Amino acid sequence: MSLRATFERLRRTHRKALIPFIMGGDPRPTVTASLLLALAEAGADVLEVGIPFSDPLADGPTIQRASQRALHAGTTPAAVLDIVGAVARRTAVPIVVLSYWNPILRYGAGRFVRAACQSGAGGIIVPDLPPEEAGPFRHAAGLAGIATIFLAAPTSPPPRLRSIARAAEGFIYYVSVTGTTGARDRLPGEWLQGVRQLKRLTTKPVCVGFGISTPSQAASVARVADGVIVGSALIRELEGAAPRAAVKRASAFVRRLRKAV
Repeated sequence: MSLRATFERLRRTHRKALIPFIMGGDPRPTVTASLLLALAEAGADVLEVGIPFSDPLADGPTIQRASQRALHAGTTPAAVLDIVGAVARRTAVPIVVLSYWNPILRYGAGRFVRAACQSGAGGIIVPDLPPEEAGPFRHAAGLAGIATIFLAAPTSPPPRLRSIARAAEGFIYYVSVTGTTGARDRLPGEWLQGVRQLKRLTTKPVCVGFGISTPSQAASVARVADGVIVGSALIRELEGAAPRAAVKRASAFVRRLRKAV
């Protein structure tokens, strides 16, 4: 199912999207497919999987550690896309790939888009690629039927929010905090005003990530946003666990989030 069809279905049924994030290849590439399928079964509406990178500027310590573990395990962009392909053949839940621009550039942007399309990915997030510089990449992704998802932040002024809203496809990723990813005890109040402001500018789905770590936080965000993205808190559930236990922990955590959202 495409991202557009997924959000249209959720809107018709008055439900909000739950989007868990894991790092491809963490703790090992052989575990990632099982993790993603378990998250889909646990109630995820969209799956987000990261391509590990040695310099993830937008990520906090938890996702940085996950990226390093994946790299040490030999995970490459091609390996992550192969995993996405294996999972996409077994679930209708759309899969979004997150990658920084440098791995895509080294892979070859056109080649990367073609490989992502062949894998069945429905969307691509590139945190360090602003809309103003994304024209050729957006065009190539659009021809392949892949949504290019952009980030908005509390520091984004209205003109920039409008630009992001025009360029984004699939959904808009609203960053709830100023800073890097990472679970937080509480979310700052700015996200609420920012999401409301953005939703006045667009009818596209707005999903909130960065810092959401508990079911109660997810429930609060879901009252306003169209979707909730949870990464660091989920990855913390996996750290130090054996593969089978990691899958069980991740599934249980997402089920709690699904109930709350």
